[in-house]
Amino acid sequence: MHDETATAPEARSDAEWRAALTPEQYRVLREHGTERAGTSCLLAEKRDGTFSCAGCGTPLFASGTKYESGTGWPSFFQPLPEAVETTVDRSHWMVRTEVHCARCKGHLGHVFEDGPAPSGLRYCMNGAALTFEPA
Repeated sequence: MHDETATAPEARSDAEWRAALTPEQYRVLREHGTERAGTSCLLAEKRDGTFSCAGCGTPLFASGTKYESGTGWPSFFQPLPEAVETTVDRSHWMVRTEVHCARCKGHLGHVFEDGPAPSGLRYCMNGAALTFEPA
């Protein structure tokens, strides 16, 4: 009998994560990496749909919350309810707010307080950490 809990995203081993993700997805989601600005195919995605975690498939952002921030990364002003969590990131000699998937804890990017109304927030996400499903 197959043990579902051993391979559930929130319980995967490092080896299981490496097998499930591309090298770039692994670097971003599991090693807190950042993709190069302007390289994500999701940057130009404008269709209606849902952006989900590339690690576990959890829906994270509705397309209506995506906007062009000019930063080179897909940006959103609001996540779906209870989809993401944040922690303090003190790496690179600065203090930022890291955003990760609430289910699998994969690193998605950072959130900044320079976004548009109504939230005033900019969820600056790595496209490698996301998938897109058109409506």
